[in-house]
Amino acid sequence: MSAETQNLENGGARAPSQRARLLAIANQKGGVGKTTTAINLGTALAACELKVLVVDLDPQGNASTGFGLGRGDRKRNIYRPLIEGTDVADAVVPTPVPGLSLIPSAVDLSGAEVELVGAEERETRLRNALRPIMGDYDYILIDCPPALGFLTLNAFVAADAVLVPLQAEFYALEGLSHLMRTIERVRKAFNPKLEIQGVVLTMYDKRNNLCDMVANDVREYLGDVVYTTVIPRNVRISEAPSHGKPVLLYDMKCHGAQAYIKLAGELLRRVRGQTDTPAMAG
Repeated sequence: MSAETQNLENGGARAPSQRARLLAIANQKGGVGKTTTAINLGTALAACELKVLVVDLDPQGNASTGFGLGRGDRKRNIYRPLIEGTDVADAVVPTPVPGLSLIPSAVDLSGAEVELVGAEERETRLRNALRPIMGDYDYILIDCPPALGFLTLNAFVAADAVLVPLQAEFYALEGLSHLMRTIERVRKAFNPKLEIQGVVLTMYDKRNNLCDMVANDVREYLGDVVYTTVIPRNVRISEAPSHGKPVLLYDMKCHGAQAYIKLAGELLRRVRGQTDTPAMAG
C-alpha cells in the first residue's frame, strides 16, 4: 500500500479482549455512495493493518459484487444467521483485500423484512448474530439497505455509531433530518449508546456551485460532525465495481482512492479521541 496509508496512525488496533467497533453505513436514499463507502473505507482501514469485516445487509448485494463475489458464490451469507440463528462465523468469506473479510448478502434477504415482522427479538437479531465474532475484528462495517426498515433497524441496534454518506444535492438536508430522527428513536428504544460517527459528503464536484452551497449548509447545520474529507465524483470509483475490486486496488493513485485513505485516517483520529468532535445523535 502507499505511503499515505503507512502514514496513518498505527495505534488503535484492538487488544485481544477488546470488541470490534461496529459502524452502520446508512442513508435511506439510494445512489449516494453508501456501498462504495463501505467497500473502500473498509479497504482503507485494512490497509492500516486493522482487521475488518464488511457485512452486506443490502438485498441488492452490491457490496458483495464490489469485492468480486458472484451471485453463485454466496451460499454462505447473512440470511441464515439473521433469520435462523445459525453460526455467523460460517458465513464469513475472504476478499481480495488482505485483512478484510465479508459476510455476503443473498437473494433470500429480500424477504427478510417481511419475515422479521412477526419474529421474536426482531430488532436484535443482527446484534445477537454478530456477538460471538465481535472480538475477532477491529472494525465491522454494515452496508445497510437504502430504506429505514427492519434490516436497517437491526444494524442501528447492533451498531456503536452510524456513518452517513451524503450526496451534495438539493434535498440532502431534508433526508438527513429524517435519518437523524430515526437514529434518535433507536437510541431511546433499543440502543442508548448509538451516535452519529460522522457525515461524509460524497460525489462532490468542486466545479458545481450547488455542491459548495449544500456543503456549506450541511456544515452550518451539523458542525464538526461533518468530515473534513470529501469524496469526489470520480470515474475510477465508478469503474472499480465492474472489475470486482475496491478502487484502492483498482487504481490506488486516483483522487477517489486517495480520498478514502484520508477518510480512514480522519475516522481513526476521531475514534481515538484526537479531535474535539462531539458525539451527536439528532
